[in-house]
Amino acid sequence: MALGTATEPYELRFDAGRSCLDLLATSHPHEHLDGVAPLRAWIRGAGLVPPDTPLTHADASWPPAFRELRSAVDRLVRSWLSRGHPDRYDVDLTRLNDAARAAPPVPRAVREEDGTLVRELEGQPDCAALLAAVARDAVELLTDPVARAGLRQCEGDNCPIVYVDTSRGRRRRWCSSEVCGNRERVARHRRRAALARNQLPGMRLL
Repeated sequence: MALGTATEPYELRFDAGRSCLDLLATSHPHEHLDGVAPLRAWIRGAGLVPPDTPLTHADASWPPAFRELRSAVDRLVRSWLSRGHPDRYDVDLTRLNDAARAAPPVPRAVREEDGTLVRELEGQPDCAALLAAVARDAVELLTDPVARAGLRQCEGDNCPIVYVDTSRGRRRRWCSSEVCGNRERVARHRRRAALARNQLPGMRLL
């Protein structure tokens, strides 16, 4: 997903295919969830709430709670990718399951004047409800063999972003073709150009 209008000021990314993995991306290349305003933008951009939800009741306790869940999910996901010792992350698994116990935001279908149905929430969701939505997404991802088998780490230079590869043949290499993919293409072009400049007279570049 490209940068959304509501998230552009904070350079948030939504390329991973799951909200729990999009949460992991908020730590790269620097900390994005360092305040309430960017967290509100991330919550809206990730689709946890309708885009126009104000979330004015969010306070300074929310970002640390999301960062704590992010750390637990990150270790669990990377443990799967590395095929490490899963029992080393039992504390993280407990933290994830505890977060998933709360009831997530309750959606409602509301009819507008022209008859179109739009999504609204039954009241303003609290922090625990929003954490539960992300935690349940992580539980589903980590326990679904098909989705879990599609987990990939981006092949971009120094990019730690993890995504779910749903492409045909599962040949996707980058978290985003427009970001890391484009960087790789630019780097490849520069390498070829440099090789051409250093080419000896009479030689042809294959």
